Amino acid sequence: MNRRAELAEYEAMVKECRACPLRDGCRQVVFGEGNPEARLMLVGEGPGAEEDRLGRPFVGAAGQLLDRILIAGKFPRPEVYIANVVKCRPPGNRLPLPNEVRACRVHLDRQIEIINPQIIICLGALATQTLIDPNARITRDRGKWARKDGRLIMPTFHPAALLRDPAKKRPVWEDIQKVMAVYHDNAVI
Repeated sequence: MNRRAELAEYEAMVKECRACPLRDGCRQVVFGEGNPEARLMLVGEGPGAEEDRLGRPFVGAAGQLLDRILIAGKFPRPEVYIANVVKCRPPGNRLPLPNEVRACRVHLDRQIEIINPQIIICLGALATQTLIDPNARITRDRGKWARKDGRLIMPTFHPAALLRDPAKKRPVWEDIQKVMAVYHDNAVI
């Protein structure tokens, strides 16, 4: 089975998931989207209101900023894969609770396994703590490469944090430049 078909089959299964209470309070499951053979995957925390309404990740204000970041980094959105730690919107856009993250982690792990990206960008603290280290701190660890399961992982601030604090845009751009060097120029880490 090719990756596109495998991902579509898995998405259909995830849309039936009831492993945590988040599914009861959202409109739909936001599985993820993009190139199933992407070399670069981005992982956020969870869908917001607009994402829940449209069923697509990163389509609200933070998503529009992410699109501009991707264009600046020469990563066309159709070339990458974008997902979240949890697939259902937490009430009031709160952070997902530990039990919700645990319940959904299997789905994120399976997405990563199917897509098999070389590089993952963790957007924010929750993605960083989920994929790198539960004790990670985004303000301390952003911009530092991690290597896990043969993949390079770059933690950086979530685009929503940039909307709240524009001073974070420069550090994110520095992080994206590091990713560009590896992705486009095959720099060695």
